[in-house]
Amino acid sequence: MKRIELLSPAGDIERLKVTLLYGADAVYIGGERYGLRANATNFTLEQIKEGCRFAHRLKKKVYLTLNIVFHNEDMEGVYDYISSVVEAGIDAFIVSDPFIISYIKEKYPQVEVHLSTQNSTTNYKTVQFFQKQGVDRVVLAREVSLSEMKDIYDKTGIDLEVFIHGAMCTCYSGRCALSNYVTNRDANRGGCAQVCRFAFGVDGKTDFTFATKDNNLSGYIGNLIESGVASLKVEGRMRSLYYLATVIGTYREIIDRYYKHTLTEDILKVLEERLSRVANRAVSTHYLLKEADESDQYYTGRNEASNQDYLGQVISYDYDNKLLKIYERNYFVVGDFVELFTPRGERISFTVQKLYDEDKNLIDVARHPDNIYYIYLDTDVLIEEYSMIRLLHH
Repeated sequence: MKRIELLSPAGDIERLKVTLLYGADAVYIGGERYGLRANATNFTLEQIKEGCRFAHRLKKKVYLTLNIVFHNEDMEGVYDYISSVVEAGIDAFIVSDPFIISYIKEKYPQVEVHLSTQNSTTNYKTVQFFQKQGVDRVVLAREVSLSEMKDIYDKTGIDLEVFIHGAMCTCYSGRCALSNYVTNRDANRGGCAQVCRFAFGVDGKTDFTFATKDNNLSGYIGNLIESGVASLKVEGRMRSLYYLATVIGTYREIIDRYYKHTLTEDILKVLEERLSRVANRAVSTHYLLKEADESDQYYTGRNEASNQDYLGQVISYDYDNKLLKIYERNYFVVGDFVELFTPRGERISFTVQKLYDEDKNLIDVARHPDNIYYIYLDTDVLIEEYSMIRLLHH
């Protein structure tokens, strides 16, 4: 059994670089057309080329979403677009339309085709059908259980990709009509308005929601590996750099420790706590072990708090003067206990003893997000680009 893949979202070129540096084996991105995240920044053709070059230098991969529900007008220019992104170096397309699948397999057999979760695949017979069409991988619907995943793999042997972390759809994966109905924005053509997260008034008094809690399968990575799954997928192309660095870095450590037999219950508890600090919503394992029920959803009293642990992104480190230059994101003060973490997995915990403003005047408080500050730190550790600082809780 080959080593499992950690697959990360990337909404722009900077997110692509960060997630690959923090441990993703591959990223999935959207171009300017034909993808389901029209509100994300997405990639121009030149950025796709740049992203592929960056990934391939690291011996990693880039997958492109081409998974809208195609109408007649969408066919105009699609052949030229596919040709252009193949030439740019894409390793695989994520597709749901049967014709697009057959076209890519016929014209570009060297490029993999992954069946999108938009197809809502939940059984081995459907997987076998698409195997015959040449599909290389199936992204299973989020509603498939662990035992069903194993059964599908045992009966087909195909590469399976499953979502392990992030937002869940309220409707069946890939079959949402709420956004179109309520806001005239078609979720199946890239315009999802996330209506399932709206609060609706009931009798003019109580807000009612029916949104699902976020997905978090961090406690079951070993089970997924043993089931035969090929790729573990994180959701969130529009998430922040800090979120992606933390989530991808944490799952990288969980996976690596599992293979090295060093993933103890105590270590997993620490890693799960790290994930919980960066998430905005309550989490659940949803369909993995049982049929999802009311405990996996929000109804009333839903609370989403912004994360205040992320203090800033490192710009540079002056080894002579021992000064860490950061771009601040959240308020912190002298005396705070913090952690610097790097893409290579290095972590340095320390108390902020000396803090300076942009002009290197000694201060006690960093009050203003988006400003430059300096922190005194005595270390010889290599501090790379995209290193970050977060608040630690005793």
